[in-house]
Amino acid sequence: MAVIDIKRSHKKSIKTAKAAVERVATAIAKEYGIDHHWDSDTLHFDRSGVKGRIAVTKNELHVRVELGFLMSAMKPVIEREIAAKLDENLA
Repeated sequence: MAVIDIKRSHKKSIKTAKAAVERVATAIAKEYGIDHHWDSDTLHFDRSGVKGRIAVTKNELHVRVELGFLMSAMKPVIEREIAAKLDENLA
């Protein structure tokens, strides 16, 4: 199992940061068919071979994704996509 672990600092309110994360999750969900839901300030997502969360705090976003065996080969692509979407939406 491969793990993606990304942290990004931000200077937005939690509400604004959560809205940015929601935009990222919606875009990724459309492209890759990933279901997601919020539990307080943490967005959880999953689909076959992918499971993870994005925790939103006052100063930081923490993304943790666990990739199953078959998806592990796609780790670099998935990691770049998540990082690019976060950077684009947190700017």
